[in-house]
Amino acid sequence: MAAETTTPEDATGDDARHAQKMAKKKAARDRIMATKSGEKGLIIVHTGSGKGKSSSAFGMIMRCIAHQMPCAVVQFIKGAWSTGERTLIETHFSDLCQFYAMGEGFTWETQDKTRDIAAARAAWEKAKDLIRDDRNRMVLLDEINIALRYDYIPLDEVMDFLRNEKPAMTHVVLTGRNAAEGLIEMADLVTEMTLVKHPFRSGIKGQAGVEF
Repeated sequence: MAAETTTPEDATGDDARHAQKMAKKKAARDRIMATKSGEKGLIIVHTGSGKGKSSSAFGMIMRCIAHQMPCAVVQFIKGAWSTGERTLIETHFSDLCQFYAMGEGFTWETQDKTRDIAAARAAWEKAKDLIRDDRNRMVLLDEINIALRYDYIPLDEVMDFLRNEKPAMTHVVLTGRNAAEGLIEMADLVTEMTLVKHPFRSGIKGQAGVEF
């Protein structure tokens, strides 16, 4: 059986059909985009059991830095160890991004609930000051969901503050697994990272450039 061949006429017809299809998609997309003209400061939640919650949030912080937008980071759990993002920001971008690593590690490491609560409260007080300052276009509250889950900070207090005191154009990003349902409901943007596969389960430890 002879192999089918494609003639120049067939190729031209395929190209024309593809161009027509893409033109229709573009027109539909343009109509949708024309209705999206508003801007506001967003409440953004990154949660889920998969890796990438903080990494994605720091990607947005780097975008703010690239656009010369003042921003800030408060870390609620991390703080006792050095991370690449912290080193990069404090070394090269401290004029644009304030960085506060105020955690002392996970509760099973400190083994001191009173100290954990005090550290979380201090981090939340700092976070409120940074959010109230409307010069900051984005404030990242890294791993705050963990502090909320363990009731180190009252969820109602955090939600009331974001609802009533956050400046209109300030973005606030809250990361950590097990985000509270109330926080998810009030957020403008929620992403859940799903764990499919992780090298830790195969005996591979956290590595620089991937985990920190």
